[in-house]
Amino acid sequence: MDFDLNEIPIEELPNIPIPPDYESEYRFIDLNECYQEEDMDDHEEEKEEDEEELHSSANNMVQPQNRSLGNKKKNMTFNLKRAIIENLMQACINGKLGKGEITNIANRFSVSTRSVSRLWHDLKTANANGVMLDISSKMIDLELIKSIPLRRRTSMRSLACLLNLSTSTIHRRIRDGNLKPHSSTLRPDLTDDNKKERVEFCLKMITEGMNVFRNPSFIDMYDRIHIDEKWFYITKTSQKYYLHAEEDEPLRTCKSKRFITKIMFLTVVDRLRFDHAKQEMFDGKIGIWPFVIREAAKRNSKNLFYKKIIQNCMINELLPAIVEKWPFTSYKTVIVQQDNARPHVHENDEKFMQAVRSYGVDIRLLFQPPNSPDLNVLDLGFFRAIAALQHKDAPTTVDEFIASVTRAFELFSTESSNNVMNQLPVVLQCDSQVVNEARAYISGDGSHPSDTEGVVLYYDRTSNLGLIIKFE
Repeated sequence: MDFDLNEIPIEELPNIPIPPDYESEYRFIDLNECYQEEDMDDHEEEKEEDEEELHSSANNMVQPQNRSLGNKKKNMTFNLKRAIIENLMQACINGKLGKGEITNIANRFSVSTRSVSRLWHDLKTANANGVMLDISSKMIDLELIKSIPLRRRTSMRSLACLLNLSTSTIHRRIRDGNLKPHSSTLRPDLTDDNKKERVEFCLKMITEGMNVFRNPSFIDMYDRIHIDEKWFYITKTSQKYYLHAEEDEPLRTCKSKRFITKIMFLTVVDRLRFDHAKQEMFDGKIGIWPFVIREAAKRNSKNLFYKKIIQNCMINELLPAIVEKWPFTSYKTVIVQQDNARPHVHENDEKFMQAVRSYGVDIRLLFQPPNSPDLNVLDLGFFRAIAALQHKDAPTTVDEFIASVTRAFELFSTESSNNVMNQLPVVLQCDSQVVNEARAYISGDGSHPSDTEGVVLYYDRTSNLGLIIKFE
């Protein structure tokens, strides 16, 4: 049954049936179901009565407000559009609106005349095509994004395609803060023993004397030195350059990009502080040393670093540098934190301890928890910053390569180094209840207060708390 704009709405006009998919993504009004045929002889008798009821019903559904003269566009809801359509249907005669009707309706509902005119055009088009009129809100429903799998929204183009939007609209939503891009990195898969060791290690970083009346804070870590090894490459497989329009594209060649020249360096850093004995700032840079043996190249050799190589470097290079640069007036005991890689020197290594006693200082080795690289500041951005500075030199020989990495370590600003170091908690406050539960879990019989599987301590760079203890 088609709908004729010349027909008069019946008394039940305000009671428009709601389609079955009212709560779905789209909302429609079937014009053929909303209005029934009626005898044209009653037109003059019921016109005034129907008009009064329509005005009353529309005002009950949507309270008109004084029209704002501002430039802000009003978002039209489903009920508002339906009320406007009812007024348009009431005002039309022989399929046409009288002069000024669109303006009057726009003023009545505090919307623009353009919006009312667009609804009137859509209404006539839907009636001519014999389809239901779509009056669903055109606002972006950001809640729909949550229902899209993560693997299908890895780019703005794919997300825009799934939401039936343009990429520029997605870009504006990101700029407005309604959407946020996130780079997800793979994290080490911790075993149950790894989780427990991680929590135990971090609980030792909390100041003593913490109680329920005092929020726990992390120790200052001024007595701690971070060491780690890193492969540095002489060049990158892909490098971006900005060229003049008339310049030729540079040609970079290599026999095999799988075997780019690389050298491993041992890097040692500490926190920035003031040395009262020397009356100068201690920049926290202990040193950086390459693992290089200058000898004739062998036909077959492997890039393997044995414990003896690490041990010799720590005894012959690391210990003299610590004795020379460390401000012992502030902290007598030095803790050297390293990961638990197999070639690393053990905490009770006799040869290393004998070398330490020969210098007359107190230097101890400490293993950080396994599969926890985020507990070492060198892996929190220090290595990436040095590599970025090193690639600006573009070395071509091994000697230039070593000099470039060493120079990048020295040129790295103390302010940036301190910012990287501060990513680890220093005096950041944390929830005392969480710490108490973690301590009870570690010192107890293994039962969990929340009846969950285990304890995990995450590193969160976005929160005020550098290390967050969560129960899983």
